[in-house]
Amino acid sequence: MSIVRPAIKVKKNEEAVVLNSYDEIKEYIRKKVKKNQKSFNLVIETYPVTDEEVLISQIIKILSPTKVVHSNTFFQTEEVINRRIKDNLTDDRIFGLMSHHKIQDFIDHEKLLKTNIQLRKGFNIVYGFGASLIEKKDLIIYVDLARWEIQKRYRSGEYSNWMGNNAGEDSLRMIKRGYFFEWRIADRFKREIFNNIDFMLDIHDEQNPKMIDYMMYHSMLDQAVNQPFSLVPFFDPGIWGGHWMQETFDVKKDEKNLAWSFNGVPEENSMLFDIEGTQFEIPANNLVYFRPSELLGSKVYGRFGHEFPIRFNFLDTMGGQNLSLQVHPKVSYVQEQFGAHYTQDESYYVMECKKNSVVYLGVKNGVKKKELIQSLKQAETGNESFDDEKYIYNHPMTKHDHYLIPSGTIHSSGKDSVVLEISATPNRFTFKLWDWDRVDFDGLPRPVNINHGEPNIDMYKDADWVNKQLINKFELIDEGDGWIEEKTGLHETEFIETRRHTFRKPVLHKNRSGLNVLNLVEGKEAVISSPSNQFDPFIVQYAQTFIIPANISEYLIAPYGDSEGQELKTMKAFVR
Repeated sequence: MSIVRPAIKVKKNEEAVVLNSYDEIKEYIRKKVKKNQKSFNLVIETYPVTDEEVLISQIIKILSPTKVVHSNTFFQTEEVINRRIKDNLTDDRIFGLMSHHKIQDFIDHEKLLKTNIQLRKGFNIVYGFGASLIEKKDLIIYVDLARWEIQKRYRSGEYSNWMGNNAGEDSLRMIKRGYFFEWRIADRFKREIFNNIDFMLDIHDEQNPKMIDYMMYHSMLDQAVNQPFSLVPFFDPGIWGGHWMQETFDVKKDEKNLAWSFNGVPEENSMLFDIEGTQFEIPANNLVYFRPSELLGSKVYGRFGHEFPIRFNFLDTMGGQNLSLQVHPKVSYVQEQFGAHYTQDESYYVMECKKNSVVYLGVKNGVKKKELIQSLKQAETGNESFDDEKYIYNHPMTKHDHYLIPSGTIHSSGKDSVVLEISATPNRFTFKLWDWDRVDFDGLPRPVNINHGEPNIDMYKDADWVNKQLINKFELIDEGDGWIEEKTGLHETEFIETRRHTFRKPVLHKNRSGLNVLNLVEGKEAVISSPSNQFDPFIVQYAQTFIIPANISEYLIAPYGDSEGQELKTMKAFVR
């Protein structure tokens, strides 16, 4: 299985409709319309930032409908909507306030009434975000998008936000609008209409469309929550990025570097299903929305709702530069200021590092907050550089170290290292304090957020406290023939617990009634199997993140292939 494009193999239902080209899709729709010639309304519901020009040219025009309506025509104007969500978007380039709106809040009811009257006869097509708000719907096709693809489209300068005309705007502001507003209302609406959808259309690859029926889609989700699986990683360059991932995964070598790999983040990642040769891609958070108990477990679902609370990703500075110096908000702050439920507590597990690599963690003993903030603000003006050696504690890195980073802790991963970041999922609330006097790829200074960072910095987290509380808190939990299990954190203030298994022989894992997220941090290959034959053996490669749904109560991990007889290590995270 490819670590870059891992696919979940699923069985095709006997009566399933699986279509593999625009021609097949159009022919299927024609047959449906032919049976209802007097009146037929086709709805193509889209997630915001879908390429609707492709839908028009490849499907809509060729079907020659009586009338074509874009959903934007029955919503309030862009100006009205912008006024209503002004408090959610704020003037900040990065941060907003979580929207609790629904798409219905923005309907122009007079326009919608006129549209409904126009759609009572003939073959009509209504398309766009919110298209299924019309009264009469004979066939609903839903076009979905993963957020990694949406963010790429924002950056391209060719796409606008929903009900906007802002293509080419600062992509950070576009992502902010998506994160705090559009994605919230789009996901609520998706959950609301999901059981009324007839077909799901995948055009992540616009040249190779795939469309499957509602029952096949549900069957895929059912099969996914009863086996181990990996998400499709999203690799992204950054100003501080390195080259370890390019070499290790043989991926994106045409990029300047790779800074991030989001490889265990359903909110960002997609899932790829192989339906007997047809590869169908979906946003991974659909599994969280529509199979939450089976995936998360009832306790985790009851605590976090439709959110996947654990996040795995790589930060690669091998041959690159230091990450920005940053801090994450405390829970009370993120709730009061941004409307989020919980914050991004995290940790760094060291995959690779060079001899002189360091982690920046906490402040030096005796540092006063007033002096620290004054120095950071002075550096922000560009008049002088920040003296990190004076204020910030750094600790030499060693491969397989684990550093715990509860909210309120100043931190940064230094150059020439690769860390597996194990954290809570909220990923928008990183307050940069200093960025080593850099500008980004766009030539603009990378934004710092000292005003947000200052009230969240815990000054008691100094060198002495950090060494005692946050560095390599390994504790032997259990051991057996050819294996040991260690508790490695996270800190007592964080809700995630991590365990490291070192093994030469099979190890039995129990999931504690909740999901497990793991990565093979040492060794070439391992195999995950079921003692009860609940699922087929699942093979993982070095540095591959994989998810064990709560539906799987126990599983075995063993060395595999060339790794048989060798010592392997996995890192596992679960909710306490």
